[in-house]
Amino acid sequence: MLLGLYAQLTRRMDSVFEAYLGPDSILAGAMVGAVGSGEPEDIPKRNTDVWLLGKRYNAIQELDLIRRDIESRLWCTYRHGFVPLGEVQLTSDKGWGCMLRCGQMVLAQALIDLHLGRDWFWTKDCRDATYLKIVQRFEDTRKSYYSLHQIALMGESQNKAVGEWLGPNTVAQILKILVRFDDWSSLVVHVAMDSTVVLDDIFERCQQPGEAWQPLLLIVPLRLGISDINPIYIPALKRCLELSSSCGMIGGRPNQALYFLGYVDDEVLYLDPHTTQRAGAVGQKTTAAEQELDESYHQRYAARLSFSAMDPSLAVCFLCKTRDQFDELLLQLRQEVLSLCTPALFEISQSRAVDWDTADDIEWPTMPDIDWPANSNNSDSESFAMLGESERKPMRK
Repeated sequence: MLLGLYAQLTRRMDSVFEAYLGPDSILAGAMVGAVGSGEPEDIPKRNTDVWLLGKRYNAIQELDLIRRDIESRLWCTYRHGFVPLGEVQLTSDKGWGCMLRCGQMVLAQALIDLHLGRDWFWTKDCRDATYLKIVQRFEDTRKSYYSLHQIALMGESQNKAVGEWLGPNTVAQILKILVRFDDWSSLVVHVAMDSTVVLDDIFERCQQPGEAWQPLLLIVPLRLGISDINPIYIPALKRCLELSSSCGMIGGRPNQALYFLGYVDDEVLYLDPHTTQRAGAVGQKTTAAEQELDESYHQRYAARLSFSAMDPSLAVCFLCKTRDQFDELLLQLRQEVLSLCTPALFEISQSRAVDWDTADDIEWPTMPDIDWPANSNNSDSESFAMLGESERKPMRK
């Protein structure tokens, strides 16, 4: 009886929340507008190159392949109906979770590339165990490694309340901490502070003496203007998206986070998290409901935005699976990216400047509100569980 009343109340609260916030997704609106013409306007119909996460396509001859590639990325969007989150018991992240979703998309792309390969394609019938393991890590449950719950609650350790909008740098720092608890992912996230990639810091994390290289997701937060992006940086951003190690960019337009994964001519291609879908579990895709949920993580059509309309606050992301790939990335950055504009997009330094404060110097809590498995080698996301109210350790100013 009580459970039924609770479920009914939750659905009603979600409906009120949806009505208050209004319609979502510019991408969804564009698709509705395209119905009359019979063909989505995701890719321009002209003989030009389309770059997508380091791959080059022809807009006309390889249109279907472009869409298959886009559809194979994990599309993380607003969700509703998940387990209540935070003191205010939110059951949807619509209106505040878009940057968190973009962070999820970058990390998901890194895991897909690392464990399945850049040439892997998703299909509706896909039941690959590795793929399902990746998707399950992003489900909105208390037990998933990279769920909205984990990211939002970790944000509280940076004095960001649940339901508060986060910037790309904050999201990157949270992902950096979360991956340390996921042995299966075999990934190191390094966030380059002050627009400088410090090589000593990366080698310390990715390759201890006598040990193999640990795959690296490099995230470089940038501020490329005050209110508008400085156009001198656009060629360098384009080149970043052309590199084979590209994992896209966390960014957006003013007050609206987007995941940038490629470009065509002077427009950046993006996946838009501003579509609200129901929360649920993909499981093993043995039921129609699980299959439908899995399909909700994929979007065949990207949207386009002029580079000049991008918000100047963004983060460029790269995946280096091996030391050779990292060395190749450094060479490409120095010769093909950083030389394209003055001042450079960012800097590469061998060592950290004296008294340079970084996120590594922050007294991070072990993990607020999360009961991590006693056996750190257990990579099964079912080991996760949230605690109730717990004491939070203050951050050092």
